[in-house]
Amino acid sequence: MGKYAIYGAGSLGTVLGAFIAKGGVDIELINRNKAHVDALNEKGAHINGTVEFTQPVKAITPDMMQGEYDIILLMTKQLYNAEVVTMLKPFLSEKGVIVTLQNGIPEPGIAEIVGNEHTMGCVVEWGAALGEPGTSTLTSEVDSLSFHMGKMEGISDETVNEVKTLLENMCPVYIEDNLIGARWSKLLINATFSGLGTVVGGVFGDVSEDKKAKKVAVRCMKECIDVGTAAGAVFAPVQGKDITKLFYYKNPVKKVFAQLILPVAMKKHRSIEPSMLQDIKNGKKCEVDAINGVVCEWGRKCGVPTPINDKIVEIIKKEQDGVLKLSKDNIDLFN
Repeated sequence: MGKYAIYGAGSLGTVLGAFIAKGGVDIELINRNKAHVDALNEKGAHINGTVEFTQPVKAITPDMMQGEYDIILLMTKQLYNAEVVTMLKPFLSEKGVIVTLQNGIPEPGIAEIVGNEHTMGCVVEWGAALGEPGTSTLTSEVDSLSFHMGKMEGISDETVNEVKTLLENMCPVYIEDNLIGARWSKLLINATFSGLGTVVGGVFGDVSEDKKAKKVAVRCMKECIDVGTAAGAVFAPVQGKDITKLFYYKNPVKKVFAQLILPVAMKKHRSIEPSMLQDIKNGKKCEVDAINGVVCEWGRKCGVPTPINDKIVEIIKKEQDGVLKLSKDNIDLFN
């Protein structure tokens, strides 16, 4: 067994670390928040929400890192990748990998720093929210949890299987030959439900079940599909469902159908609170540029207009700066 770590053990990382430790695997949970680290070491990781358990874990702050790691699961905000990945590079073993479980499309930037042969990507199909120090709430139903994982060139099947086995301590792991397609599918979900959830100051269900928000949501999804397709991506299925078939429309009838099935499609994830919203509530800078901003950026590169995503970025930045309140009335700004 190699040396493993979760770097950025916040809401999602605490849940994942608890499940891995519960599976009998030695893994370090690394976080800059000393109060969180102390609570994890003293009381264990308390996971509540759709599950309920407390698991003893080993937690450290970044300055306590020692030796070389075979697998580092990267779960920090993508906006700090340049400095974080550069810092982690010397801690990688000869065949060590950084597996990014972040939002957006982070693999190319990470590979530029550590090389393709040390870069893997993993799409997380579940949500969590951080509570008091040492506590995290799993907000997705247990039967709907999954990972979709892929790699850059130069990574052995042995390494892929080692990462897969590690993550399977929590839930099923699907190997994606089409990693970029899986990334675009996750980006579509995030841009729509995290983006609009943050706009209205609510959870995914406040987007999928609200009459006004649903109309904007399907327009956002169509925009993401148009941009991703123009960028050359083939959207990967999400939990067995072809989202382009379900939600893409070219006529008013299909558009209404897309709105009708939205609450059904998001039912098991309706309680997820967007991490961007959590950040704004905590007075932190959120990663809208790594989510909706990526759609806008690729839209500009490919000549595809992105008015909905442009507006989401604009509203969220105003909320972040305190110019605009977190309110469900913000959906009217898309009229």
